[in-house]
Amino acid sequence: MRRRLTLLVAATMCLALLAFVVPLALLLRTVAQDRATVAANADAQSLVSLVGTADPATLRTSVEHVAAGARGPLTVFLADGSVLGTPVARTSAVRLAGLAGVSRTVERADGREIVVAVLGRPDGTAVIRAFVPAAELTRGVTQAWLVLAGLGVALLLLGLLVADRLSRALVSPISDLSAVSHRLARADLTARARPDGPPELREVAGALNHLADRIRELLREEREQVADLSHRLRAPLTSLRLEAESLTGTDAARITARVDAMERAVTGLISQARHRPEADAHAQCDAASALRDRVAFWTVLAEDTGRAVTLDVAAEDPMPVGVQADELAAAVDALLGNVFAHTPDGTAFSVTLSPRPGGGAVLTVADDGPGLSADLAQRGTSLGGSTGLGLDIARRAAQSSGGRMTLTTGRSGGARVTLELGSPTPRLSPLPPSPPPS
Repeated sequence: MRRRLTLLVAATMCLALLAFVVPLALLLRTVAQDRATVAANADAQSLVSLVGTADPATLRTSVEHVAAGARGPLTVFLADGSVLGTPVARTSAVRLAGLAGVSRTVERADGREIVVAVLGRPDGTAVIRAFVPAAELTRGVTQAWLVLAGLGVALLLLGLLVADRLSRALVSPISDLSAVSHRLARADLTARARPDGPPELREVAGALNHLADRIRELLREEREQVADLSHRLRAPLTSLRLEAESLTGTDAARITARVDAMERAVTGLISQARHRPEADAHAQCDAASALRDRVAFWTVLAEDTGRAVTLDVAAEDPMPVGVQADELAAAVDALLGNVFAHTPDGTAFSVTLSPRPGGGAVLTVADDGPGLSADLAQRGTSLGGSTGLGLDIARRAAQSSGGRMTLTTGRSGGARVTLELGSPTPRLSPLPPSPPPS
C-alpha cells in the first residue's frame, strides 16, 4: 500500500510537472527569439536617420561602428550599389525592400533576417539589413531548459519524500492493527490496538478492541459454565463414594481409589476452567514424565480387562513440549479411553514417545482393535455412546503446541493416532490439519 501511494503521487506530480514545465520551456524559447530579434531590429533602427541624412563618409564610419557592436551581421545597401558594414550578397528580401520600399522580417533556415527600407535619399531607396543567426536565437535556451529540468526533478523528489512520509503515517496504524489481530488469533486476548491514524482507522482500532473484550468476556462465561457443569459431578461422586465405603474387601479399596482419582480429576477440571490463563505462549511440560504417569494409571485397568500394554519412551532424558501438563494428560486420557471404550477386552495397545525433528516429541497410540472409522475424525461424532470429543481434545492439544494429529491404520489393522507436539517456543500458527484417514 505504501508503494502504491508513492507511485500514485509520483504519477500525479509527473503529469503536473509536464503540464507546467513544457509550456514554460516553449515560452523561454520564444522569449529568447524575441529578445534577439528586438536587439537586431534596434541596431537597424539606429541607422535609419543616418542613412537618410548623413554624407557617405560619415555614413560609412557610423555603419562600421554600429556593425562592430551588433550581435549579428549588419549591412546597409545603397541605391547606387554600395555595401556598407558587413559585406554580404543582396538577398531576395533586400531586393524586394529596395524596389517596394517595404520593411519586413523573414524567417530563414539559418536564422532570421530583418530588412528596413529607408526612403528619401537622393540616389534612391536604401536598405538596412540585420541578420540574427540561429545560434543567437536560441542562446541561453538550453541552459534555461536544464535549470527547469533540475527544478522539476528536485520537486519530484521532494514530493516523493513527502508522499513516503504521509504513506508511512497511514500504513503504520494498519500494520499495528494487523499485528494485534495476529496476536488475538494466537489467543493473546491482552492485545489491544492504539487508536492512531485517520478517523476511519481509529474507529477500526476501537472496534477491534471491543471485539477482544467481547471474546474475553465470552470465554470467561464459557469457563464458568464448564466449571459449574463439572461441579455438578460432585454429587454423584459423593453418592458413589458412600456406596463404595459400604462394601468390604479389596473391591471396596479399589473402587474407593478409583472414586478418589475421579474426584481429583473433576477438581482439577474445575480449577483449570476457572483459573486457566487466556494466553500462554510459553506453556511447556515434560512429555515423558506426563506420559509415564498416565500410562501407569491406565495400566491397572488394562490388567483388569486382560490387555497387554507396551510403553516405549525413546529417551530417558526429559522431552519438553509446548503444551501444559494437564492438557497433555487430558489428551493421553482421551486416546487411551478410546482404546478401552471402542475395543473389546483383551485387545493389546502400545504407547510410543519419540523426539520430533526440529524440537518437541511425537506421541503414538496404537491398538490391535478393529480400526477407527473415518466418521470419528469429526468433532462430536461417536459410535460408542460417548460425547465424541476425545479425539478433538487430543487434536487441540497438538495444535496448541504448533503440531498436529494424524489418524492412520496400524500394522495389525487397528487404529493408530499420532500427535506431533511442538517445542516450547512461541508459535505463529499450528500446522494445517491432516486429511481424514483412508
